[in-house]
Amino acid sequence: MLLRIGVNLNCDTNNTEHRTKNISKDQLIVRRGQRFTVKVELTQSFNPNLYPLTITAVTGENPSEDLGTKSCFGIPDKIRRSPSAKAVWKVELEKGSNPPTGSLNLTITPPADTPIGKYNLTARHRDEETLLAELVVLFNPWCSDDSVFMQNETERQEFVMNERGIIYKGSGNYITSINWDFGQFEEDMVKICLKMLDVNLKHLANAANDVSARCNPVYVSRVVSAMINSNDDRGVLEGRWSAPFWGGFIPSHWSASYPILKRWYNTGCNPVKYGQCWVFAGVMCSVMRLLGIPCRVVTNYQSAHDSDKNLTIDVYHADYGVREKETKDSIWNYHVWLECWMRRTDLAKDGKYDGWQVLDPTPQEKSDGVFCCGPASVKAILNGETNLKYDAPFVYAMVNADCIDWLCKADGTMVNICTDTKRVGQSISTKAVGSNTRLDITDSYKYKEGSIEERTVFRYALTRDYTREEEQKNNRGTNNPIQNRGTTNGTGNGGTTNGTGNGGRGGNNTGTTNNTNDRILPLPQISMRFEEVHLSSLYMFYF
Repeated sequence: MLLRIGVNLNCDTNNTEHRTKNISKDQLIVRRGQRFTVKVELTQSFNPNLYPLTITAVTGENPSEDLGTKSCFGIPDKIRRSPSAKAVWKVELEKGSNPPTGSLNLTITPPADTPIGKYNLTARHRDEETLLAELVVLFNPWCSDDSVFMQNETERQEFVMNERGIIYKGSGNYITSINWDFGQFEEDMVKICLKMLDVNLKHLANAANDVSARCNPVYVSRVVSAMINSNDDRGVLEGRWSAPFWGGFIPSHWSASYPILKRWYNTGCNPVKYGQCWVFAGVMCSVMRLLGIPCRVVTNYQSAHDSDKNLTIDVYHADYGVREKETKDSIWNYHVWLECWMRRTDLAKDGKYDGWQVLDPTPQEKSDGVFCCGPASVKAILNGETNLKYDAPFVYAMVNADCIDWLCKADGTMVNICTDTKRVGQSISTKAVGSNTRLDITDSYKYKEGSIEERTVFRYALTRDYTREEEQKNNRGTNNPIQNRGTTNGTGNGGTTNGTGNGGRGGNNTGTTNNTNDRILPLPQISMRFEEVHLSSLYMFYF
């Protein structure tokens, strides 16, 4: 006989305690690492010694204990599990239960490392099995065991719960701002965000492994970074940086994420037209906050796009009778990306690289064959650790590349006309916590321009082994040779090309200590010849 006669999921109480009430009052939405309570009424008395209660939590296709997408637990917890079972849930019988009458108050706790997403809970008792609940599990920045844990409540309210924000635009000399409605708690946002995860390329290639990896905010944030743009998948936004904007809206039309996400969802995951960097970043911020990952929008002025990852922005000028060498490097008046808060145990076990991570959903360069960027540790960027995952060389260059002007001569050599070491990465800005004022966070990305520390870190960044061969493989056909980086103190004009579009790629250590276990590589050999350039040559070129 069926023993369950009723289940009360206590959605209102549970969602309030889990800070998800703003998302839904009717659907059970919980945060991992935190318990929730359900009330179960059985038609017969409950004697755990004779007839144990077994509960199974499953998510995704082909759930598996070894993948952490299936967990069996019960009262008493004498479940035979796989020796390599991951993410084991637990249940306890709470006070107020009346086992002789079959009235049970159950406290269920999803572990702090369980994959996020939609779950089914089934209960088995006396050989009868029935659906107990359908629920959604999110990341939990309030749980110290969760890898997105954030200590400060005021910051959690700002970076997870705040639905309104400010995005900075303009130029370093004239900073402007726009209000942005993140709307992460709007209707159907859970469905929209989970749909985004389910149509990503990794899920389509191997659904079981993809769902299993959703325990890791590093993985999830990287997937979302790829899904916000539509360059290689069924992503949310199509980018366009110049007219015409036929068939869509000019990027400046948008001031909120929800209309974009809703349109994408309602049209069968067809990209919404059109976005630029601040739109990509605003939409991704909404998704990350909904999923429970603390997030903020960051603007970098004089932002470099280093296409060949040599940490310089190279501009080539033709001598008489010589064709100018093409370059894909550029500097944008500003660029907007995200910072997301998480632990980086994949980089170091001691927490050295924990905290803010750069993620950039604007499509510019491929990473592992897909248009995405990050997460790259801000602490690693500060100290020039360009060998660390993910996309650290590109991010480092955005905020601290040197600008070099080259004169291409008839004999094939190139002359370093001038080097500007200070132009890139100015007034890096984000909204302050608890107010609408601008917070300058430039010092978290690099040491003061012109300082010994800044130059030391730059030279160190050049020596890092960041799998140059793999990156060149991803960017074949660019014909951008690795040039000498020009680490001398330059006083030139930094005459690099300026991007005119708005968009592009897009707690901190203060030391520059090298890890003695790292392999220090020599600077790459160069094939060009350098020579002095007299002022008369410069006058002849510029005028």
